[in-house]
Parts: sequence; C-alpha cells; structure tokens
Amino acid sequence: MLTIAPDVEVLTRFGRALADPIRCRLLLALRKAPAHPSDLAETLGVSRTRLSNHLACLRDCGLVVAIPDGRRTRYELADDRIADALDHLRTAVVAVETDRTCPDADTKGCC
Repeated sequence: MLTIAPDVEVLTRFGRALADPIRCRLLLALRKAPAHPSDLAETLGVSRTRLSNHLACLRDCGLVVAIPDGRRTRYELADDRIADALDHLRTAVVAVETDRTCPDADTKGCC
C-alpha cells in the first residue's frame, strides 16, 4: 500500500538519495528514460551488485519504481515531477565558500 509522505519526509528522502554521487547519476539517467539494471550498470560504469544496492536505496526513498518487463525488471522515476525537481536542483545556483564544508561533512567533505 502506497502512502503520501509529508513534506519534511519527502525532502529527507531526497536528501538521502542525493547524498551519493552514484545515486545522483542514476536519477539523472532515469530522468532521461526508464532502463534495465544491466544497461544502467554499463552506462554508469559500476558493478551490477553496487548498482543493485543503490537502486534498492532509491526504491526505499520512494523515488524510483521497479516495473516487471517480461523476465527482466525496468526502473523508472516514481513520478514525473521528480524529473522536474531534478532539473530545478541541477540548475539552482549554490553559493559555495571554498574554505568551508558542511557541518555534517564526513572525512571526504560534504559535496
């Protein structure tokens, strides 16, 4: 059963999904068109296992859905508005100070 997540939870789920560069690349690839995992793994240059873990995260976040396609599974964005949101985020102007990192930054830095 699907439910509509409250505003803050939606943003939290987006944040979790976008926190990893591979998941960002996955979302951008699916923004262009639905795809099968093998094609996505090849396009992104990652192993099928690693890709599968990231797809599971995106499914858990509610941003992508798995669609049975014969003996295979195709992935696509859960809602067309996610593509619009990604476009808006991609083109947003972000003010970044070169000598600062996010307070929650790990050892590699925030972004």
